[in-house]
Amino acid sequence: MDVLETIENIVGREAKVTKTDFEGPEIGIYTKNPIFFLEHEEAVKQIAVTLKKRVNIRSDPSILTPPEKARDIILEIVPVDAGITNMWFLDSLGTVVIEAKKPGLVIGKDGETLKEIVKRTGWMVKVLRAPATESSVLKGIRGLEVRHLKERLEFLRRTSTRIFRGVRYPNTWVRLHALGGFMEVGRSMLLLETKNSKIIMDAGVNVGNEKEFVPYLEDEIDGRLDEIDAVIISHAHLDHIGFLPMLYKMGYDGPVYCTPPTRDLGALLLLDFIDVFLKEGKEPPFTERDVKKSVLHCITRNYGEVTDISPDMRLTFHNAGHILGAATVHIHVGNGLYNVLYTADIKYAPTRMLPPATTRYPRVETVIIESTYGGREDIQPPREESEQMLKKIIEETMEKGGTALIPVFAVGRAQEILLTLEEFYRKEGWEWPVYVDGMIKEASAIHTAYPEFMRKEVQKRILSNDSPFEADFIIEVKGRDRKSIAEEGQSIILAPSGSLTGGPAVEYFKYLAEDERNSLILVGYQFEGSLGRKLQRGIREIPIKTENGKLKALQVKMRVETLHGFSGHSDRRQLEAFLSRLSPRPKRIIVNHGDPKKVREFARDMARKFRVETLAPRDLDVVRLL
Repeated sequence: MDVLETIENIVGREAKVTKTDFEGPEIGIYTKNPIFFLEHEEAVKQIAVTLKKRVNIRSDPSILTPPEKARDIILEIVPVDAGITNMWFLDSLGTVVIEAKKPGLVIGKDGETLKEIVKRTGWMVKVLRAPATESSVLKGIRGLEVRHLKERLEFLRRTSTRIFRGVRYPNTWVRLHALGGFMEVGRSMLLLETKNSKIIMDAGVNVGNEKEFVPYLEDEIDGRLDEIDAVIISHAHLDHIGFLPMLYKMGYDGPVYCTPPTRDLGALLLLDFIDVFLKEGKEPPFTERDVKKSVLHCITRNYGEVTDISPDMRLTFHNAGHILGAATVHIHVGNGLYNVLYTADIKYAPTRMLPPATTRYPRVETVIIESTYGGREDIQPPREESEQMLKKIIEETMEKGGTALIPVFAVGRAQEILLTLEEFYRKEGWEWPVYVDGMIKEASAIHTAYPEFMRKEVQKRILSNDSPFEADFIIEVKGRDRKSIAEEGQSIILAPSGSLTGGPAVEYFKYLAEDERNSLILVGYQFEGSLGRKLQRGIREIPIKTENGKLKALQVKMRVETLHGFSGHSDRRQLEAFLSRLSPRPKRIIVNHGDPKKVREFARDMARKFRVETLAPRDLDVVRLL
């Protein structure tokens, strides 16, 4: 098929198409009449349907107003109230990226403001939402493509060649390799393979186990990383993304598919991971350069967008309800041959921030489902009950003059807890300060750049410049001594890591543990081997290193409570409900991401309940799906 000829047959000579260029799984169409495409959106849709590819309209370089002059014109056209914070001119793509506090004002009613920009400058426009408060990570990521545009375009062209190389062999089988996160929680990695393609789903590390830190990729691939067509990341937590920079360090040079929030939050967590290693005097497993390379190789997709990722595989993300941008991964193999759904981490219940996981799909033959809380006894209390318990513990701690320490995952649990606390402050008139440490403030800022991924109530507040993450009672710990904050009393501290495997939360714990007036409130999953898991089991004497490097027995006298209702994972009932409502009903269930006892128990019970083949593989097992 001659792409240019096909396009001209649809739009005619009036569109003034000058060339086309493959951009990864997409096609860029360059034109001397960009306004034609803005006024004929149906033609763009027809091109996409005919070519079966996503289409990007680009302005031909010959019609572009110089960036300096174009910037002045744009500032003249766009209302000041739009709050433009940044502009990046991508010359090779004929596109200007405009970041603004109110993107709607840049677009204008029925797109009129956008059209005016294109008419007067020639530049096509891409609009991004600015975070409520400045985010250095987001700023760096959004500027990265500008600084490395040539490298980015070369990568996209290589990716296109690989995706559209054609199906060489008839598809007669599909198989799944369990490389991490099977019969365990941590280092999630799956390899899905056909005769024509190999893709990796998730690339995590085991944050609580140094001996089994990375997945079994090298055992399976043996250095043949050039055979991998794509890496897909379901969400930004380290047990699903922490190995990604190591892949690039090992020589992988292909694409990474994820949602926009996953890319940005993932970069934040990976950079912080390096920082934690350096502060502990250890050598990080990857460098900032490896993280930047990962980001530069990201191809982002929103929920519901179908994308070719190899000659015989198409990817679609759907809402997983776990954290911002978390996705279930739907893979369509061949031309209707087979369909795999990988849930990764799901929450099949609404939270304060997110809607529940999606259960409707076009086709599903095999579902791979997590079982973090898949045991028969894993029934979480109602969220309202946990919120009232949180309120009670905090008030009792404050009455005694103590400090409430809440270790949180900076992405996900931190924002859920902040939303809950914000309601308490509004309704109860609390005046105690809430200190947020580590990267929580930065993560919350990134959240405000993607309100469309949240529940409508939170979305509406962010769009109304009333972000609950910017409340007056929230104080960022910056340049302050943690010991003095801990000893201040009558305050609430939110600090990573959520399972006390390192980071600021451990430092606060050391200062607070021996005072019975204080409270430790665990609200997330506690990894096996973590300090949080030990405290849950009742251990109250913890060996710690003092400032001079000697070991000391820390006597834990503070109150220790676990509130399961805030979990971003589904409990047993929610997992069953997800499978019950999954449409269409799968023919096979594969269980992963859980402690061995829970995985086996959940798999046995689901086999009886749904009367379908149910498997519980171990790491390094290979399952033939077709």
